[in-house]
Amino acid sequence: MKRFLLSAGLALATICTLTAQFDQSTVVDNAGFPIEGVAITSPTSTQTTYTDGRGKFQLPPPDKEATYNSSDNQARLSANGSPMDDRIFSFQSIGYAQRSFQILDVMTFKPQRIVMQPTGYELNQIIVSATAATSKTPVTYTNLEKAEIQERNLGQDAPYLLKWTPSVVVNSDAGTGIGYTGIWIRGSDPSRTNVTINGIPYNDSESQGVFWVNLPDFSSSADQIQIQRGVGTSTNGAGAFGASINFNTNQLAEARKLSVDGSLGSFGTRRGAVQYTSGLLDNGLKVDARYSKIHSDGYIDRASADLDGYYAGVTYNKPGTNAVLRFNAFGGHEVTYQSWNGVTQGEIDAAGRRSYQTVLGGILQPLADEITQRDIDEAGRTYNSVGTEKDGEPYDNEVDNYRQNHYQLHYNNEFGGKWNFGVSGHYTRGLGYFEQYKADEDPADYLITNAGVEETDVIRRRWLDNHFYGTVYSLRYRATRNLDFTFGGSANEYLGDHYGQVIWARDAGDSEIRDRYYENDASKRDFSNYLRANYGFADGFNAYVDLQVRTVNYDFEGIDNTGEFINQDEQLTFFNPKFGLLYDFGDGQAYASFGIAQREPNRSDFVDNPVDSRPVPEKLFNTEIGIRKQAGSFNYGVNAYFMDYQNQLVLTGAINDVGENVRTNVADSYRLGVELQGGYQLGDFVLGGNVTLSRNRVASFTERLDLFDEGGLAGNYIGEEERLQEDKPLSFSPSVTGALGLEYLAITTKNHRLSAALQGKYVGERFVDNSGFEQSALDAYYYADLRVSYRFAPTESPLGALRLTFLVRNVTDRLYVSNGWSYRYGTAGAETTLKGMYPQAGRNYMVGLGFDF
Repeated sequence: MKRFLLSAGLALATICTLTAQFDQSTVVDNAGFPIEGVAITSPTSTQTTYTDGRGKFQLPPPDKEATYNSSDNQARLSANGSPMDDRIFSFQSIGYAQRSFQILDVMTFKPQRIVMQPTGYELNQIIVSATAATSKTPVTYTNLEKAEIQERNLGQDAPYLLKWTPSVVVNSDAGTGIGYTGIWIRGSDPSRTNVTINGIPYNDSESQGVFWVNLPDFSSSADQIQIQRGVGTSTNGAGAFGASINFNTNQLAEARKLSVDGSLGSFGTRRGAVQYTSGLLDNGLKVDARYSKIHSDGYIDRASADLDGYYAGVTYNKPGTNAVLRFNAFGGHEVTYQSWNGVTQGEIDAAGRRSYQTVLGGILQPLADEITQRDIDEAGRTYNSVGTEKDGEPYDNEVDNYRQNHYQLHYNNEFGGKWNFGVSGHYTRGLGYFEQYKADEDPADYLITNAGVEETDVIRRRWLDNHFYGTVYSLRYRATRNLDFTFGGSANEYLGDHYGQVIWARDAGDSEIRDRYYENDASKRDFSNYLRANYGFADGFNAYVDLQVRTVNYDFEGIDNTGEFINQDEQLTFFNPKFGLLYDFGDGQAYASFGIAQREPNRSDFVDNPVDSRPVPEKLFNTEIGIRKQAGSFNYGVNAYFMDYQNQLVLTGAINDVGENVRTNVADSYRLGVELQGGYQLGDFVLGGNVTLSRNRVASFTERLDLFDEGGLAGNYIGEEERLQEDKPLSFSPSVTGALGLEYLAITTKNHRLSAALQGKYVGERFVDNSGFEQSALDAYYYADLRVSYRFAPTESPLGALRLTFLVRNVTDRLYVSNGWSYRYGTAGAETTLKGMYPQAGRNYMVGLGFDF
C-alpha cells in the first residue's frame, strides 16, 4: 500500500509539474496573436491535444511503450518540419506551416513561445468563425472533432453521433438511426435548430426543419461539428431557438489518405464508403472525394432505407499567397419507406395478439395464457400502418423518393496582417416526391371526372421541386491584439413548386396518368447582416457584442392539396442583439451572455390557418451564465440558462396527413435549467458525462378539444370545447437528461490502440402536447451502448491503418419510445388522449471495418 501511495504521489506531482510548466507555453502567429485549436501530436502518442483560446498547450502523454532520452534538456525546431526521432512533437493548424518541435527531456522542458507562419488564410477563422464559437466567445458550445466522429460513425445519421452531448434527445422513425431522424436540444424541436455547412444555411426554407436523410453519411466528410446551445452567435438562415449545429468540411491540414469502410448490422443494415484526400500538394491543390451507400430494413415493419451520398471538394491555395479558393459539391438520394405515423397502444396490442395467434394457430392455446403484456408489446411495437389502406398486403411502394444536390464556392483571403475576407456562393437543387396508396377517396378531390363512382382507390404522388441559392460573406478586422470586428451576413432566395399527381386510379374516368390535382408556388427571400466585436481588456476579460438585422419576404400562391386557395404573403424584419462578457483565467473561462432571437412561422403555420388567425412571429430572450475549465486530465463545465419566450410556437402534439407537426402560439413560456458536464482520465480509464436539470413551462394557453358522445371516436361528433390550461409542461421537454461514459484504454502503443467504451443515456418523462395530462406522457427511459474499437497502424507498410469497431446498441434490451404525437378529445364528460408513439430498436449490433492507405 505504501508503494502504491508513493507511486500515486509521484505521478500526481509529475502531472502537476508538467501542467504548470506547459500552461506557460504558447503558440502564436507571426503577428503575435495566439492560435487556438493547434493540434499537437507525437509518434510516441496516440492522443492529440489542442491549444486553448490563449494559445497555451500541454503535451500529449506518451504511450506505455514510449521512453524519453534525458541526456539533454535543450529543445530545437526542425528546419523543414520533418520528424527527427520519436521525441518530435508536431504542431498543425489550418492555414499554417506545420512545425515540429523536438523535446529531449519532457521533465525539464522550459516554457516556449512557438511561432507558426501562415501558408494561406486560416480557414476556420473566416467561413466558420462567422457561425462558430471559440473559447473567447461567451456562449455555450460543444465541439466534436474528426477523430471522434470517425470512431463513432458506422453510417448512422448525424443526430445519432451527437446523442451523447448535453441536453440532446434523438429519434428515428425507423427505430435504427438510419433514415428519417430528428434531434431535440433543450427540448426544442428539430425545426428550431439552425444548421449550417461551412457557414451555408441547410435548414429547409419553408418548414425550417432539417432532413438528415438527404445527406447520407455526411458526417464522414466533417472535420468538426460544433453544437451551440441557446441563441448562440449570429448565424445565417433561420434563427436558432434552441441550438445551432455547424459543420466544417474545409480543413486543409490533412495528410494524403485513401480510406475504405464497410459495416454490417442488425435489421439488414449495411454500409460501404470510399473516401480520398490528396492533402495540400506543393502546387497548392487539394482534392477530396467520398461516396457512400447505405441500406437498412429498419426495425419498424417495412421502414427500409436505401441511401446514396457523395462529397467532392477542390481547394486551391496559390503558394506564397493568402488567397484560398474552394469548390464543394455534395448531396444524396434517398428512397425511404414511410414510417411517420407511429403506432398507438391499441395498434400494438392488436398486432401483438395477431402475431401470437399466427404462431400458435390455436394448437398451443394453453401457452397463450402465459403470454405477458411485455410479450405483446415486443411483438406488436413494430407495426406500421403506412401502406395498409390497400387491401391484402400493404402497398409495396409507399416511399419517400428525394434527391438533393449542394454546390458551394468559397473564396478567402488575408491581407495587410489585419484584414480577413470571405465570400461564398451556393446553390441547392432538390427534387422528389412521396407516394401513397389512398382507399375510398372522392374522385372529385383529385379532379377525376366521369368516374361513375362516389369513392375510388388512388395512388398519388406529392412533389416538391425547389431551388435555393445565395451568398454568404464576412469581413474581419483585427485592429489590435485585443480588439477585432467582424461584419457579415447573407442574401438567399428559395423557390419551391408544390404539386400532386395521380399515377393510378381504380376508376380513372376521364383522367390521365400524372394529371395534377393541385399546384402552388412559393418564394422566400432572406437577407441578414450582423456586426460583431470582441474586445479584450484588463487581464483575461473579453467583451462581446453581436448585432444582427434580418428581413424575410415570403409569399405563396395557388391551390393546396385540399383544393383551397392559399394565396398569402408576409414581410418581416427582426433585430437580434447579443451581448456577453468572458473572463479567461488561464485553463478555463467564466462567461455570461444575453441574446434575443426572433423568427417567422413556417409554411404549415401559414397554410394550416386562415389569414386572420395565422400564427405570429416568435421571440426569445436567452440568458446564459457558465464556467468551463480544462486542467490536465480533468475538465468540467457548469452552465445555467433561462430561455424566456414570447409567442412561442409550440407543438400541440397533433400531426397533419403527411406526418408534419401542428403548432400554435402561446403568449408566455420559458425554459430554465442547468447543464453540468465533466471528464477525468485516471491512467487507462476515461470517465465523462453530463446532466441537464430543467423546468420547462407554458404559463397559460387555450386548448380546443373535439367532443364526441359516449361512443368516443367511433361515435358521433358533437362540437368543440375550449379549456384554459395554466402552468403546464412544455411539450417534448424533459426535466432531466443525462449521459455517462466510461472508456478503458486497454492498449495504447505506437502501432496498436484497443479501447472499450460503455455509454449510457437517460431521458426523463416528456409530454407529447402541452396539456400535462398523464395520458399524453412518454415514459422516462434509459439505454446503454457498448463499443469496442481496435486500430492497427503498421510501420513501413502501404497500409496506414486498419480500424475495427464492434458496437452493441441498447445493451440491456430496453423497450422504449423516443417520440410521439397526440390527439386530445372529450367524451362522456372526460378528456382523453389518443397517443401515437415511435418505438426504438431493442438490443442490436453493428460491426465496422476500415482501411487507411
